[in-house]
Parts: sequence; structure tokens; C-alpha cells
Amino acid sequence: MTVSELDDILYPPIEPYESGELLVGDGQRIYWEQSGNPEGKPVVFLHGGPGGGTSPWHRRFFDPERYRIVLLDQRGCGKSTPHASDPAADLRFNTTWHLVADLELLRRNLGIERWQVFGGSWGSTLALSYAQAHPEVVTELVLRGIFTLRRHELEWFYEGGASAIFPDLWEGYVAEIPVLERSRMIEAYHRRLFDADPAVHRPAALAWTRWEASTLTLRPDPELVASMTDPDAATAFARIENHYFVNHGWLREGQLIEEVDRIRHIPAVIVQGRYDVCTPIMTAWDLHRAWPESELVVVDDASHSASEPGIAAALRAATDRFA
Repeated sequence: MTVSELDDILYPPIEPYESGELLVGDGQRIYWEQSGNPEGKPVVFLHGGPGGGTSPWHRRFFDPERYRIVLLDQRGCGKSTPHASDPAADLRFNTTWHLVADLELLRRNLGIERWQVFGGSWGSTLALSYAQAHPEVVTELVLRGIFTLRRHELEWFYEGGASAIFPDLWEGYVAEIPVLERSRMIEAYHRRLFDADPAVHRPAALAWTRWEASTLTLRPDPELVASMTDPDAATAFARIENHYFVNHGWLREGQLIEEVDRIRHIPAVIVQGRYDVCTPIMTAWDLHRAWPESELVVVDDASHSASEPGIAAALRAATDRFA
């Protein structure tokens, strides 16, 4: 579904009233913007990937009369620099805990005391990591497509589980990797994505990103696939994702669900597509069982993408309620 087709569900398009770059150290500059009502309730939008970047339509989940909407591009992607598509890009300073620190620095620089945290897919991972580190500054959590980087979550989507549902698309993903290396696909892709030669890393990045983009929606969405497979964006996306997955997000196995007691007092809505192949409902279910105070909304005619009508409507309903 195209963004324009969401006009009946989301708020109308708006432009930022302020934007800038935050110097966060390690040679990194983070793009941020504010839109909506400067006196409204603060909310920060955390994009997926990691490495996906923000888009103008992400502002539209929030009532612009009632919310002060903060968007940022996480390290290495979108309008943040240095961009991970650069063969010389150094990702040593791009970890979950660097991003958590960046969020705190941005919050303080914007003079925000407490804010709502909204994140989907990898954005849910970052939202949970941030909230568990700084529960005192989070007013509510709105989460979608729960992903916690447990080993079986990564193996399901990147090592072969999801090929049971998309065997045709899986062929394009494995084609980049020689047969003898296919028992460890994430590691095999890592070697190629971080090869300095564009003739090696570009095809790998496109194959990695196309696999993900093609499986995000219940029905095929060629427009979404085309937007995600722009060569520079796809290279940054694939490199950053793979870098995080090789390192298991710098998280202890099961950490985000085990430590949910830190945030059980925070009002939360979890929106999950029933047929999400990228981040299957098993993880949202495990999180909700550990956190019974959260509200779990299962959308029965959707997969993973926030652009699917049922998911978009559930997310907007959550932000309206918390406004």
C-alpha cells in the first residue's frame, strides 16, 4: 500500500518547523527534526533496520495539534553522517548503546523532560533498550513488529526459516553466497558487505535488502521494494543491519524480555501483524506474557510493515489515546 493510500488513516502530511545535526562524538552527526506543535506532548520516532532511516510520512502517526514530533536518523543512515554506504565507513562506534546515548543527548539538547517513545521492528528493540536504561524519562511506549535479536529470531529470517514461506524470494538471497558458506548466511554476508570493493559489497547489499523488502508486507509492494533498494540506501541498510546481527545487538541473549520489570509501570501498546514473517508474532507474545500490563493488538490481515492499513490504524489509535 502506498503512503498516499493511507490518507484516510494517518494525519495529513506536515513539514518540520526545525531541523539540525547533533554532534554525538566519534565523528558522527545525527540528523534530527521537529514537527507538529512545539508546545505539544513530546514523542520520539525510532525507525527500523537498524539503518532504515526516517521518511516524511513517519510524522503522520501523530496528531500535529497535540504532539511535538521528533524524528532522527540513527548513526550511519538517512541524512546522518558519515553514511554507511561509504566503503571507508567505520561502524565500531555504531552499537545499540551508542544509539541509546544519542537519544539521551538529543532529549537533553531539545530541552525535553520526558517523552513518548514510538518504535517498530528494530525501532522496537531500540525503544525497549532505551526505556530499560532510562525508564524515568519515558511516558509511554508504542511498539510494532517486536524484535529482540534473540538467536532464534535471527536464524528464522536470515538463516532459512522464512524460506518455508518465501522459497522463491529466498533463492535470490542465497544466490549471492557459495553453497559451502550457506550454513552461516549472516557471517557469509558480513564478509561480502564489508569488502572494500563495490563490485563485491553492492550486489550483496542489494540481495540482502531485497529479501527483506520483499517480505515485509502481506501482499507484494513493488513500490516499497524499489524505495529500499536504492543502491546507497541499500548498502547502508544491509551493512548496519548485518553489523548489528553479527554482534547480537550487544545484548545478552533474551535480555530485553528478561529485564522488562524495569518498564512494567510504563503504559504500552504492542501492535503486531498476525502474518509477520520478518519478526514473527512469537516475540511479541513472549514480551506480552512477561509484561501483562501491556496491551497487545494483533492485526489479523497484516504482516510487518507500518504502511499496512490495519497496522497503521492501530498505531494511530494508540498515539491518539496517549495524546
